[in-house]
Amino acid sequence: MEILENRDEWVAAYQAGWLAHYGETGETKWDLYKLPSNKTAPAGPAIDLSQSRLVFISSAGSYLPASQEPYDAENDLGDYTIRRYAVTTPPDQIGFTHTHYDHAAVLADPQVLLPLGHLADLVHEGVIGDLAPDVISFMGYQPDMTRVIDETIPAIVAAAKEMHAQAALLVPA
Repeated sequence: MEILENRDEWVAAYQAGWLAHYGETGETKWDLYKLPSNKTAPAGPAIDLSQSRLVFISSAGSYLPASQEPYDAENDLGDYTIRRYAVTTPPDQIGFTHTHYDHAAVLADPQVLLPLGHLADLVHEGVIGDLAPDVISFMGYQPDMTRVIDETIPAIVAAAKEMHAQAALLVPA
């Protein structure tokens, strides 16, 4: 199953529309952006979450300012890299560089986008078998779907496999 149905059609529309306009003007004109659309959602077999290791994935652009490079949030073409940090990281050690959403709520309560305490409670209650040791984070502003498919997703999948995750929870920003 394809991650993006009609990839060539999407690429042609992206390059001729949004990207061409950006190249000519430096303006991100979103009414020219063709949203990707699939008729069939990628899916896999069901699992028993209470017997599974869950990896938490966030598109909030979170990272550890003391030890990691921030995302290139000012790049109009996006940042397709990931960051990993321990699920036990204290919230006051986590920063957010994603500039395409209002940070007021997440700064007031990081569990809004990083519900790590709630997930730990669910593990304790037996609803989730275990949490993978690291959060996988990326900056959700990524206009080039081919780079998401070819760069970001493989990096996320490799990290999840390395941590022996059987399930994933993605909380978008």
